[in-house]
Amino acid sequence: MFKRIALFLITNLAIILVLSIVLSLLGVDRILDEQGVALDLGNLIVFAAVFGFGGSFISLALSKWTAKRLTGARVIVSPGNDTEAWLVRTVGRHAELAGIGMPEVAIYDAPDVNAFATGMRRDKALVAVSTGLLRGMDRGEAEAVLGHEVSHVANGDMITLALIQGVVNTFVIVLSRVVGHIIDRAVFRTERGHGPAFYLTTIIAQLVFGILASIVVFWFSRQREFRADSGGARLAGREKMISALERLQRSVKQPHLPDQMKAFGISGGAGHGLRRLFMTHPPLEERIEALRRGTQ
Repeated sequence: MFKRIALFLITNLAIILVLSIVLSLLGVDRILDEQGVALDLGNLIVFAAVFGFGGSFISLALSKWTAKRLTGARVIVSPGNDTEAWLVRTVGRHAELAGIGMPEVAIYDAPDVNAFATGMRRDKALVAVSTGLLRGMDRGEAEAVLGHEVSHVANGDMITLALIQGVVNTFVIVLSRVVGHIIDRAVFRTERGHGPAFYLTTIIAQLVFGILASIVVFWFSRQREFRADSGGARLAGREKMISALERLQRSVKQPHLPDQMKAFGISGGAGHGLRRLFMTHPPLEERIEALRRGTQ
């Protein structure tokens, strides 16, 4: 808990410091002053940090609730059959080995072979599997998938992803408004307040910077999949994890997770060129090869 809180505070301080230094080095303060109306960069950075991190952590805090509503996941409170009992036992065993609290275990109705984990706290997470996974995988493969998801929780991937998203949100908010302000003052010669050009330019800049910033988030997301595969291999066995990924590779259907939940699922698709930059998961063949080489 202390490390996560410390990381959060350090990240907030670092982003405020870095932005202040970068904007000063670029001479943005001087440029804005020369236009007659200075932009209060200090307040803007604080505003951006509050909203950037606030939005990210509100999303994380609501992630379990949102996941259940979007997928229709049913939490197993009292196992109704042998499969449900096995799921709860397996997740509990993995959680104990990984050193985290017992997650909620849920099943959601979807034909694809998939699973996901989410939640704001390592000791109060949610691990959910699709009905397609239960039908399409043997228990050894399913055990590995559950190990993969428990590893996401144990690695603190959700909280780290929220921190990174908060950082890029802050950059996007600040830079888009700085660009809007400069265009409004220098190009359209607005002398007081902000004209329509500021709002239009800010919206466009926010979209562009948001797309570029998402590349960083997606890169981290891909790295966390390799780490979770390695964790699943440690918890359930390397061969089981490889077999589970090969089973996913043979599944020809596209994942049926809602768009908002795809980044949390285990399944991934192929990607080449620029498309690869926006993938949340590495290609399955790369994940399988990494496990076989023992590099992850």
